[in-house]
Amino acid sequence: MNSADDFLETLEQSGLPPLRGGRPPGEGFQATVVSRDLGSLRLAELVTPQGECFRDARSARATDSELWQIEVVTRGRVRAEQGGSTAVLGPTDLVLIDPVRPVRFASSESTHVTMLVPRHLLRLGADDAARLAGVRIRGDRGPGALVSSLARDMARSLDGFRPHEADRSAAAVIELIAVMLSARLGDARPVADEILRTRIIGFIEARLSDRDLTPAKVAAAHHVSVRRLHKLFQDQPLTVAALIRRRRLERCRADLARTDATVAAVAAGWGFADPAHFSRLFKATYGHRPGARVSNDCARMVNEPAVRPGEDGG
Repeated sequence: MNSADDFLETLEQSGLPPLRGGRPPGEGFQATVVSRDLGSLRLAELVTPQGECFRDARSARATDSELWQIEVVTRGRVRAEQGGSTAVLGPTDLVLIDPVRPVRFASSESTHVTMLVPRHLLRLGADDAARLAGVRIRGDRGPGALVSSLARDMARSLDGFRPHEADRSAAAVIELIAVMLSARLGDARPVADEILRTRIIGFIEARLSDRDLTPAKVAAAHHVSVRRLHKLFQDQPLTVAALIRRRRLERCRADLARTDATVAAVAAGWGFADPAHFSRLFKATYGHRPGARVSNDCARMVNEPAVRPGEDGG
């Protein structure tokens, strides 16, 4: 295909998590998508030009929450950013992606294989997934090399499988993926700060509807000072207050898209006490008012609004 729009549309029609913008249409654009199934696994080989694309909170579909996405690079270089982690991938390397969380890809001319794995079959805990998402997995040694090689071969041909053979083969591949992820977790050796930061993020996620959720309250709940809390997040993409605000906005946007509740009711349900303040934040982040209808064809970059020192998560 010779159009970026056609490429992104074909991705979604192939059952892959949707992507937006980034790869502008232009003369010489060439890309291909070939997808195949093996039992419960879906594989797609993508040949893409140099460029960037992203997925934001608005792009996620309900079905994407049932899958894990694993990218395997076979040619070129790819940078994947998700959850505060950045993976710079060369040939054979892999990365785990959560299809329902924002992600950004940038690549040279490249070929890579996308594997979609049902979550209930991979048995990956939330904490482990948070540690692994967006982290490079080497594909030149250990379990990663085996999974990388299998993915590349499977993407080229999956002919000749009877249904029960496909199911058993998919189960074996998923088990190898589980072994690979377990090995990568062992390599990561999380330090105390990483463990505490993961625990804090989980605490925030569980209490986004609490109007009193502020950095001070988060710090007190984890028996650290506010200064120590801010230091824990100083090398992360978002401060604690910005993380609270961003996740609340994402929840509000999702609710507004699927319910008939008023803007004020949705905002209040996710901790925004002042509807006017919420509307300003929403427009600054998504580029339109909370009540406005948004065309699916319009891709907007998400901009984190500026925060004054001491402003809370709401």
